[in-house]
Amino acid sequence: MKRPDMPPKSTSVTPLSVFLSLRSFLLQTLTAHPAVTTSVAHINVALLRVGIPEKSLLTNEEFVLTSTAGVVTLVGYYLLFGGRHGRRRRRLAEELLEAQRQVHLLEEKLLLAKRQDILASTPTRPSSKQQPRQIRIFMDGAFDVMHYGHMNAFRLGRSLGTYLIVGVNSDASITRCKGPPLMKDSERLTMVEGCKFVDEVVPDCPYIMTAEYLEYIFNTYEVDYVVHGDDPCIVDGKDVYAAAKKRGRYRSIPRTEGVSTTDIVGRMLLMTKDHHFLRRSRGNSVGSAVSVSGMLDGGPEEEDCRRGEDDDSDNEILNEESGYYGRTPLGHQSKFLTTTNLLRLFSAGVKPPEEGMKVVYVDGAWDMFHCGHVEFLKEASKRGDYLIVGIHGDAAVNKRRGGNLPLMNLHERVLSVLGCKYMNDVLIDAPLEITPDMIASLKISEVVHGTESDSSCIENPADRYRYPKEMGILRQIPSPSHFKLMDIIHRIQKKQEEFQKKIERKKKAEREWFENKYQPAINGSHANGVQN
Repeated sequence: MKRPDMPPKSTSVTPLSVFLSLRSFLLQTLTAHPAVTTSVAHINVALLRVGIPEKSLLTNEEFVLTSTAGVVTLVGYYLLFGGRHGRRRRRLAEELLEAQRQVHLLEEKLLLAKRQDILASTPTRPSSKQQPRQIRIFMDGAFDVMHYGHMNAFRLGRSLGTYLIVGVNSDASITRCKGPPLMKDSERLTMVEGCKFVDEVVPDCPYIMTAEYLEYIFNTYEVDYVVHGDDPCIVDGKDVYAAAKKRGRYRSIPRTEGVSTTDIVGRMLLMTKDHHFLRRSRGNSVGSAVSVSGMLDGGPEEEDCRRGEDDDSDNEILNEESGYYGRTPLGHQSKFLTTTNLLRLFSAGVKPPEEGMKVVYVDGAWDMFHCGHVEFLKEASKRGDYLIVGIHGDAAVNKRRGGNLPLMNLHERVLSVLGCKYMNDVLIDAPLEITPDMIASLKISEVVHGTESDSSCIENPADRYRYPKEMGILRQIPSPSHFKLMDIIHRIQKKQEEFQKKIERKKKAEREWFENKYQPAINGSHANGVQN
C-alpha cells in the first residue's frame, strides 16, 4: 500500500530571512509602481539629452534603492544628531537669556555708580532747605501711546536722583516738529501723572529744548540734570538737548530695548487691514471669515460673546498648534525679554496689606494700558486701602476676545500695571472666575468692576462674579472715562497710510541705531575668535 505524502519539513525562520523577504517584497512592489516608472522615464529622457549612453540609463530598481538609501540616511541622521542640535539650540537660547539678565544687572550697577557720582558732584543749592539733599531730575517727551518702555525710562531717570519731574510736550509743538500725535494732551498727561516713578508733571513743554526754556526749567523747578535715553534725538539736524549738554547738566540712560511706540503701533496696524481668520461655526464644519476690525466694532463676534462661557462651541480653538482661539496673539510678536530682575525693580515698594486694611480687587485684560485704565484704577483705589489688580493670561484674553488679541503679552501687561501708582499689588494670570478660596486667600473685602470695557463682548457679570455677588461684596462703579482700546485703533485707521510710512522711517532709524550700538562689539568678538 502506497504511503501518503509526508508534509515537507519546515525551514527555520531567522531575522535575516524575514528581512530579505520583506526587502524583496517592497522592492518588487515599489519597482512596479506607476509613479516610479514615470519618474525613471523622465530622468532617462533627461540623461539621453545630455549624451548618456542607453546602457548606463537608470533602472526602476536602482531608482528605488537610491531613494530608499537617501531617506534612511536622513532619518538616521535626524535620530542620531537631531536631538543633539535641538539641545544645542536650547542651550544657546538659555545662554542668551542669561546674558540679557547680566546686561540688565550691569546697567543697574552702572546707573547706581552714576547716581553716586551725581550725588557727590552736585553742589547744595544755597536756597534749598531740603534735608537730606534732593537731586531733581527732569525728563521730557511726547509719550504718545505711552507704554512700559516709557515707564522704565522714568524709573531709570529717577534712579539717578531723588525726585523726577516730567515735561509733556504739547500737541502744537509735536505737530510742528513731527506731525500730529495720536493721543491728545489730556490723555498723555493722565498716563504720565499715573506713573508711580513720576513725582511731578510739567504740561505744555516744547518739543525742542531751547536755552531759554532750559533756563526756565532749571530756575523754576530747581532741576539739577536733564536726562534722556542714549539714542540720539535730532530734529531738523539739531540736537534737542544741545543746550543742556553745553551746560554740563545732561545725563543719559540706556534705552529699553525690544519695545517702542513704533513697534506697538505696528501691531495695531495689523488689525486695521481687515485681516481675516477662519472660524468654526456652530454645528458647521465649514469655516467662516470674520474680520478683526469687525470684531472690535462689535460685529459678528459679538453674537458669539453673548453665548456665555458654558457654551462649548464658543470655546473651540481653531489654531490647535498655538492653543489660541483665533489668530496667534499680536502680543507674541514682542521682542522684549522680561527678566525677573526687571519685574523685581518694577515691584519695588510693593508690600502686603496690613491687618485691618480694606482690600479691593479688580481684574481685566488691561491690554495696551491706556488713560481709561488709569482713570478707572484711580477711582477703584478710593474704594479701600489696598488695591489688587488681577491680570488675565493671554489664552484667557484670546478666548474671550478672539482675533489676534491681546496686543500685548502677559509680561508686558504686568509691567504696565505695575508702573501705575494707583495699584498696590497685581495678581498675575488671574483666574476669570473669582472663587471663595481666592477671596479668602487674598483677604478681599470688595470686588469692583466698571461700566466700560475694551471688549465688544456683552457679558453677564453674574457669570464671573457669581461668588462675590452671593457674598454681597460685588460693586459696580461708573467708569470715569469712556476711552477704549478701539479709540486708538480707529484713530490709526483714519491715518493708516500716514502712520505706515512714519513707522517704516522710524523702524529704519531704530535698526541703524541698534546696529551702530552693537556692531562694533560683535565685530570685536568675531575678531577675537579668529585670533584665538
